[in-house]
Amino acid sequence: MFRPLFVFIGTRYTRAKRRNHFVSFISLTSMIGLALGVLVMILVLSVMNGFDHEMRTRVLGMVPHATVESATPISDWRRLAEQAQSNPQVLAVAPFSQMQGLLTNDGKVQKVLINAVDPLEEAKVSIIDNFFQQGRLDALEPGEFGMVLGDKAAAKLGVGMGDKVTFVAPEVTVTPAGMFPRLKRFTVVGIFHVGAGEIDGHLALTHVQDLARLQRWQPDQVQGIRLKFADLFEAPRTAWALAQTLGEGDYYARDWTRTHGNLYQAIRMEKAMIGLLLLLIVAVAAFNIISTLVMVVTDKKDDIAILRTLGATPGQIMAIFMVQGTVIGVFGTAIGAVLGCLAALNISRAIAALEGLLGIKFLNADVYFIDYLPSQLMLADVLLVCGAALVLSFFATLYPAWRAARTQPAEALRYE
Repeated sequence: MFRPLFVFIGTRYTRAKRRNHFVSFISLTSMIGLALGVLVMILVLSVMNGFDHEMRTRVLGMVPHATVESATPISDWRRLAEQAQSNPQVLAVAPFSQMQGLLTNDGKVQKVLINAVDPLEEAKVSIIDNFFQQGRLDALEPGEFGMVLGDKAAAKLGVGMGDKVTFVAPEVTVTPAGMFPRLKRFTVVGIFHVGAGEIDGHLALTHVQDLARLQRWQPDQVQGIRLKFADLFEAPRTAWALAQTLGEGDYYARDWTRTHGNLYQAIRMEKAMIGLLLLLIVAVAAFNIISTLVMVVTDKKDDIAILRTLGATPGQIMAIFMVQGTVIGVFGTAIGAVLGCLAALNISRAIAALEGLLGIKFLNADVYFIDYLPSQLMLADVLLVCGAALVLSFFATLYPAWRAARTQPAEALRYE
C-alpha cells in the first residue's frame, strides 16, 4: 500500500524505540494527559447533562409547566380547559387548588404545600404515578379526606399508610371563646418518592373537592387549571397568551420559569463554565505535545540533516513531525473518548455502590434538588470534545515541525 514519505517516517518515529528514553516517557505522559483530559471532560459534561435531563423530566414532570388562575374560585374549569386545549402547544389540562400550611403528628411538625387534584385528570399532566412506593393516586376519593405524602415528609412525621395527620391551615376561626386555628384530619393513602428533596419533603396531594370544602368553596370550584405543553420552553409565552384569550383581567398565568427557572439556568450556566474550564485542561495536555516534539526534533537533528541531504524539502520535514504529533493526539483522544464513554455510562451505578459501601450520601436531597448522581451521555458532546482535542493537538505540532524544517544540514552534521 502506497504511503507518502512523510507519513511513513512520521508513523515510524512514533512507534520506534528511541535512544533517548526520556523523550519516550514525555511522549507517553503527553498521550496519557490528553486521554485523562478528554475522559474527565466527557464524564463531567455527561453528569451535567444528567442533571439537566432530570430537571426537565423528573422535577418539571411533577411541577406544572404553567397554570392559569383567577383571584376568585373558578366554577367552570372544564370550559377553560376546552379553550386551552384548542392551542396546539397544550397537550393536557387538569384542575388544581393549592394551600400552604403545617402537618402535625405526635408533636412533629412539617411545613407542606397541599396540591389538590382530580386523580383522573392529574395523571395526564403529571408523572406522579411513576413514583409511588405505597398506595396509588386514585385512592384519593372525594369526601374521604385522603392524602398522598412524599417519603421524606412521611418519615419526618413518623406516619405510614392508614395513619392520621393533622393539617393546620394559615387561617383562624373567630368564636366567642377566642380565635382558633383551622384544623383538619387527613388519612395517609399513598407515599411517593421522586428523588427531589423539595418535592418529597414538602408536597402533599389531596382530592380537589376535599380542599374546596376546607376552603369553604363549592365542591366544583378550583383555584385554576394546570397546563402541560409539548415544548416546556414555550410555556411562558403560550401561558400568557392563553390567559389573555380566556379573559383579559380575569385570569393570570404562572409558569415553571418563575418557580424553577433560576435552578435550570444555573445548571445550564454551570455546564458551560465547567466545560470551558475542562477545555483548558485538555489544552494544557494537548500542548504538552509541543515539548515532546521539540525534544524529538533535537534528538533527530542528524536524521533531519540526512533527509535534507537526500532531497527532502522543508515542507516534507515539517509534515513528518506534524504526523508524529497528530498520531499522539489521535491515540490520546481515542483512549480518552472510550474510557470517558464507559465512565459516563457507569458513573451512576458506581456512585450508588460506593454510597452503599461507605454508608454515606454524597448528594443530600436537602441541599440538591435530587439525591443521586445522574449521567446522560450525548454523542454531540463526545464529538465536540474529541474534535476540540484533535484540533488543539494539531496546532500544538506546528511550532516544533516548523523548527525541524528550519534545520540546516551543514550545521547539524558539523560535529559528526
